[in-house]
This record gives sequence, C-alpha cells and structure tokens, in this order.
Amino acid sequence: MKIASTVARYLLGIIFTVFGLNGFLHFIHQPPPASPLALQYMTVMVVSHYFAFVFLVQLVAGILLLVNRFVPLALALLAPVVVNILLFHGLMDPAGLPLGVLAAILWVLVFLSVRGAFSGLFRSTPLSPVA
Repeated sequence: MKIASTVARYLLGIIFTVFGLNGFLHFIHQPPPASPLALQYMTVMVVSHYFAFVFLVQLVAGILLLVNRFVPLALALLAPVVVNILLFHGLMDPAGLPLGVLAAILWVLVFLSVRGAFSGLFRSTPLSPVA
C-alpha cells in the first residue's frame, strides 16, 4: 500500500502542478466546452478571475505533494477542487469526467496513507480542552 500511495501522490502532484501552471501559462490548449451551460459557467469563472485562485491552489497543492511536505494540507486544499471537477464534468461536460475520476481515486489513495492526520474530523464529540 505504501508504494501505491507514493505513486498516487506523485501522479496527483504532477496532475495538479501541470494544470495549475497551465492556468497561468496556457501551454495545453483546451477547446471551449460543447455544452452552452458549461460554456456560460467557464465564462463567469474566467471573467471574474475566480480561476486564478483555483489555479494557484492547484499549483501550491501539487508542489506540496511532489516535495512530500504538508501532504494533509495539500489534500485539504485539493478536496473541494476535486469535488468541483467531478460535479462540473458530471453535470455539464462529461468529456472530462475520466480525468476527474482518476484524480478522485488518486486523492483517496493518498488520503488513506495520511488518514491519521484527519482523525479529529471524524469524532462525534470534540476533545475536551486541556486545562
């Protein structure tokens, strides 16, 4: 499992570093979505500069995964990004869904290797404060 999570961490890091950089440098041509709804969504995200923040988060989290530092933080940053990728492609532009599913699977594999860092999130009651 350790090898699988390491490979998953590197792949996830590469994916989000490349796509985060692509958001700023535009070296991978991406045609506009075929769906009018998806095109409208993308237009709003680009014109509002919301994507600049998303690409920055992807880039930072991808680099953190590649250098194996603050991996739980990188996963916490990428979780909403992965969910939005799945929702966007699942509901508006199904052509990109396979890459979104791959990213989600890789995210889960990396999460399983550091799940102890998230153990406090899954408690039903808070820990009592230390006096």
